[in-house]
Amino acid sequence: MSTDRKQLLKERLQPLAPTYLDIIDESHLHAGHEGSKSGASHFRLVIWTEQFNGLSTVARHRLVYDRVHDLMPYPIHALAIVAKNNS
Repeated sequence: MSTDRKQLLKERLQPLAPTYLDIIDESHLHAGHEGSKSGASHFRLVIWTEQFNGLSTVARHRLVYDRVHDLMPYPIHALAIVAKNNS
């Protein structure tokens, strides 16, 4: 199931043309947490793209959340984001 969710995240983020993308499933670190009780996943996302150039951290995160907002809070309960530009 986690693999399907990771693939879904990857597909949703492709329009940002990432030069680097790593999606780490951290669900096991949140066992017993309210979101994990329903079967939702926790992910850490590391993404680099030229589309982040000149943007604040908040603006970078908004671009990511714009692509995946409908996946939250289920099937993804939490998404930690490290968003960098290519410079």
